[in-house]
Amino acid sequence: MAAVAQSADAGLDNQILADVQNKALNKSQYKDVKATVQNGIVNLTGTVDVYSQKEDLDKRVHRIKNIKGVENEVEVAGPEIPDAQLQDKLIKAIQYDRVGYSSGSLRIQDVTPFNAIGVRVQNGVVTLGGHAYGPVDADSAVAVASNMKGVKDVINEIQVDPVSPNDDRIRIAVYRAVYGFPSLNKYAIDPGKPIRISVQNGNVTLYGVVINQGDKDAAGIRANSVPGVFKVTNNLQVAGAPEKQ
Repeated sequence: MAAVAQSADAGLDNQILADVQNKALNKSQYKDVKATVQNGIVNLTGTVDVYSQKEDLDKRVHRIKNIKGVENEVEVAGPEIPDAQLQDKLIKAIQYDRVGYSSGSLRIQDVTPFNAIGVRVQNGVVTLGGHAYGPVDADSAVAVASNMKGVKDVINEIQVDPVSPNDDRIRIAVYRAVYGFPSLNKYAIDPGKPIRISVQNGNVTLYGVVINQGDKDAAGIRANSVPGVFKVTNNLQVAGAPEKQ
């Protein structure tokens, strides 16, 4: 009976392996990935070019019938890019990622000023933090990082701001107060909107980089002038000044 059971298990493992090869590894980007199956556990090894391919493969394999688990040991090959260089590339890519995208709930043409997503890179591992206006914006930032060559892994710590009509009113009012101020209007020219406005339950935080201390102070004062704002935290950085830890 034991031999029969072992034979049945081996037959099921072989079927799972065939399904993995035909349904999950049947794309050119997975040509350097190998799969083995033992007792229903799929083990993946080899390399892919970008982290998003590793994630996608994991999802594809999990959809295979009869598997008990997946051990994904696939490594991201890609180019070795210094952390500082990779971080700068990601910051710029994410800053401009959602330019021109609107939100029906916010009723404004571009939600870019209301995403304040931070990036840290260590040994090729990217950690995304900060605040996103909505889940689509957060997912989009993760996708940017996952598809950039040189990224070995992505840790998503982005907080999605709660849905609130009152916060939306404050967002728009602060945006107009800040970007409409004569000395700050120059920042509106940049489609990436370097002054970012994050709002949670009436509390406003300003992120980004401005040219001088006067512009930072003016932005804080303008945000504080908006009715309904409970508190303003001014985290704007002045270009060239050492970043506060």
